[in-house]
Amino acid sequence: MRGKTGLVIGLAVGYVLGSRAGRERYEQIRTQWLKLWNTEPVQKQVDKAKDLAKSAALAVPTTLWESAVKVTKAATTKGTAGERLDAALQAGKDGAADVAEAAEETAEAAKSAADTRGGA
Repeated sequence: MRGKTGLVIGLAVGYVLGSRAGRERYEQIRTQWLKLWNTEPVQKQVDKAKDLAKSAALAVPTTLWESAVKVTKAATTKGTAGERLDAALQAGKDGAADVAEAAEETAEAAKSAADTRGGA
C-alpha cells in the first residue's frame, strides 16, 4: 500500500510541476533535444549502434541454427543408435562452443563500440 501511495503522490507532483512549466517550456526542451539529436557526431554514434545491433542480432541465432543442423545430421547418420547418440552429443558440444564464441565476439564488439563512443 505504501508504494501505491508514493506512486500517486509522485504522479501528482509531476503533474503540478509539469503544468506550471507549461507547453511553451516543453516545446523549448523538445527543440533543443532535436537540435542535439540531429548533430553529426550523435548521428554517427547512432549509426554505429545500429550496425552493432544488426551484427549482434544475426551472429548468435545463425550459429545456433547451424549447430542445430549439425546435431540433426549427426543424429540421423548411419550407424547404431549408440554411435548416432555419440555423434549427436559431440556435435552438440561443438555447437555449444561455437555459440559461446559467437556470444563472446558480440560482447567484445559491443565493448569496442562503447570504448570508441567514449573516446569520441
